Amino acid sequence: MTTISVEKWVNNHRDLLKSWRQTRHQLPEVGWTEIIATYTITQHLKNLHGRVIYGKELIDTNSRQGMVSEVEWQEAATRAEEHGVPASFIEELDTGHTGALIQFDTGSPGPHVAYRFDIDALPIKESDDASHEPRKQDFPSQIPGAMHACAHDGHAAIGLGVASFISEHLNQLTGTITVIFQPAEEGSRGAKAIVNKGWLDRVDYFISGHIGISSLSVGEIASTTHSFLATTKFNVSFQGVSSHAGAKPEEGRNALLAAATAATQLHAVSRHSGGASRINVGSLHAGSGRNIIADTAELQGETRGSTTEINEFMIKEAKRIIQAAALMYDVEAHIEIVGQGEAADCDEEWKQWIPASLQGSELITNVLPTMAVGASEDVTVMMNRVQQNGGKATYMIFGTPLAAGHHHPAFDYDENVLAIAVTACLHPLVTQIWSK
Repeated sequence: MTTISVEKWVNNHRDLLKSWRQTRHQLPEVGWTEIIATYTITQHLKNLHGRVIYGKELIDTNSRQGMVSEVEWQEAATRAEEHGVPASFIEELDTGHTGALIQFDTGSPGPHVAYRFDIDALPIKESDDASHEPRKQDFPSQIPGAMHACAHDGHAAIGLGVASFISEHLNQLTGTITVIFQPAEEGSRGAKAIVNKGWLDRVDYFISGHIGISSLSVGEIASTTHSFLATTKFNVSFQGVSSHAGAKPEEGRNALLAAATAATQLHAVSRHSGGASRINVGSLHAGSGRNIIADTAELQGETRGSTTEINEFMIKEAKRIIQAAALMYDVEAHIEIVGQGEAADCDEEWKQWIPASLQGSELITNVLPTMAVGASEDVTVMMNRVQQNGGKATYMIFGTPLAAGHHHPAFDYDENVLAIAVTACLHPLVTQIWSK
């Protein structure tokens, strides 16, 4: 198979890629509630020549982090039924077993190649500005308070393109190919549940990537990335005792003040000399009235570090400060870890494989060897598992101008990046690995 055949296929499917993206954009679902996405994706995958996996066969139940409540799941299920998802399919997902994969067996000896594409959205209200491109083209979010503001709608479309190409060319390929559509990437919650089910244990080559995160133009990509930050996401529940703030203040134990103290002092954690470290309290909700000693408080925060060890230092200090703040006000504090991402490095070989595979490409005009991420991604859990077993992993960046930054209500990108990304994902395997 030649480079030309990949690009010819991609050029012939540009409109389909954009259609898949726009369909996903209209129906954004936050992590562990991606019912419509899972159903739509699996329906397409079942038409391909591979084994389709979803539900409890894909997800390790006990490894899920940051799960939604039963009420949130039921709301998502009701919405999914309204959009045509059969009740029987929703029952198979059994509260939060979302996502899917397809595994192709070529019947010929060869490597095991795995791809990963995330599919969840964010709890963000999409911009209603008339200049916002999804609104201009009539495909804005139809789900109030949710939006694809991090390009996962595009990632899902890229994954469908990769899987479709592989299915159509299966008799020309070798080995095993697995294409994963991962739920709950936001908050670093979903990868671990797939890894612990064993789907990355025998993978020789692993590819993932992200739209944007750079100043690159459409047609430019980065072969590898570096500077992933390890992270821990945590929720804290403070439990005190309510009392009348005027008549009997001494009988109360103030959960609000404990949470507020924790919030301010967490930002005073010493930074680490070994590398970058971060800590942030993102939300705090407490109390029920101005004349009531608050008996409950809820706090959400995160730590990050340029290495897993630095992040472990940050979360250890965070836990110590939270418990000390609770002790100061004689309240109880319960800490729940709701998401985790690791530090990771791409394998150096990809810096040669990817540019070599794209020589002569008409779609991809510039290939950088590497680019800094400077953020967290739970794909690192998958990358590390592959590398621990001797496989080679990379995470690419697909360039495009952005209408606004990631996680912004006006976020959008040039849809021509979808064809670039499918091309970049397939070329290295077709020309450098499957051809060996």
